[in-house]
Amino acid sequence: MATADRTFDLAVVGAGPGGYVAAIRAAQLGMRVAIVERDKLGGVCLNTGCIPTKALLQHAELLHTLKRAEEFGFSFDNFRADFGKAIQRSRRAADRLSKGVEFLMKKHKVPVFAGEGRLAGKGTVEVTGADGKMEGLTAARVLLATGSRPKLIPGVDVDGKRVLTSTEALILEEAPASLVIIGAGAVGVEFADIYAAYGTAVTLVEMLPTILPLEDAEISAVLHRVFEKRGIAIRTKTAVDEVAVGADGVEVGVLQEGKRERLQADAILVAIGRSPNSKVEGLDPLGVEVDRGFITVDDAMQTTAEGIYAIGDVTGQPLLAHAAMHEGIVAVERMAGLPARMDRDKVPSCTYCHPQVASIGLTEAKAQAAGRKVKVGKFPFIASGKAQAMGETEGLVKLLADAETGEIVGVHIVGAGATELIAEAGLAMALEATPEEIAATIHSHPTLSEAVGEAALAALGRAIHI
Repeated sequence: MATADRTFDLAVVGAGPGGYVAAIRAAQLGMRVAIVERDKLGGVCLNTGCIPTKALLQHAELLHTLKRAEEFGFSFDNFRADFGKAIQRSRRAADRLSKGVEFLMKKHKVPVFAGEGRLAGKGTVEVTGADGKMEGLTAARVLLATGSRPKLIPGVDVDGKRVLTSTEALILEEAPASLVIIGAGAVGVEFADIYAAYGTAVTLVEMLPTILPLEDAEISAVLHRVFEKRGIAIRTKTAVDEVAVGADGVEVGVLQEGKRERLQADAILVAIGRSPNSKVEGLDPLGVEVDRGFITVDDAMQTTAEGIYAIGDVTGQPLLAHAAMHEGIVAVERMAGLPARMDRDKVPSCTYCHPQVASIGLTEAKAQAAGRKVKVGKFPFIASGKAQAMGETEGLVKLLADAETGEIVGVHIVGAGATELIAEAGLAMALEATPEEIAATIHSHPTLSEAVGEAALAALGRAIHI
């Protein structure tokens, strides 16, 4: 390849959601862009995270409905749920989308360099392919979008059979008879939902007082109740202090409020968070600051080294694909002199279990801790005509508004369609809408979205249907 063919305005290292979106936006702005990826295009989210997990969760949701078939007037004999086929379908979905990213790179004339990228000095990226061959790229700017990987328990080796992370859990051909999930954040809760639907005896272990500990406590409590009703065992305020892997299963030593116990299962799933892939060779000599594993960036996503930018999981919370995508757009638009910005307070959080959980802004506890007086409006799905028609009445919408200004400071939803409904709240907050303006917006009837309007009415003391 000629030297001119390896000279770019921007080199993006990592082709996950943040990286490939940044590359496309840069190309739209007229930049000559290259992207470097050591694995499949689409990164963890598309290949071993968001997409295949959501495909499996769709299977789990359908299974929940089928198990209630008589309620809807259906009956059948010899019903069988094939976990292996669900896994295969999830892989097909991921593969199709990875090929879609490949098409997008070609469409926008972004060459893809396959291999491990390293910074070899200012404006230089070296790429080492699987065959050991190396080629150098020259770029005026470099954008690091190297993502993250599952965090592990020290001294506990992942074997893909008895000890799993989310990566291995997505390729098992059979669901284990019993499973202990360590960590009840979004990943742990989603896999608990999937495996329990397929008959696995699931125990969720969480060190903090609630499952989904980053969510509003009232919302988490609803999900806790639903999960226990479904037969999922939940241990909160419980620390794991020992894991013993044997030929026939795993023993997990736990400590709950001073009481020690050993849990036995066929396998464990470690879902205690993610570690940033920040050990990119060449960062230190260029002066790129790394704080507790995360690359430090400013509001333009630029690192402490001129011309080097970073986005996504490698820069810290929130570790979410849609946050990385927006950060990628902000980074390249700021490179181009455009007034883009990243408002981290308005990044929605979504958990795709059944019922779904979604939120944006402050929880009630955080609002109180910040000294903000808020009006709280709640609307339960049991009072929703559409939820009743669907047979999905668990959950509620909870809206928080500043008592003086009317500014909406947080919206929290647990229930059917929560991850779609949260978009209305995000748009309302972006446009600085008030509960009055949401209440004045005509919501189609019957729809789940009416619950958002009703929660706004409730915050104003004018609830209609409760």
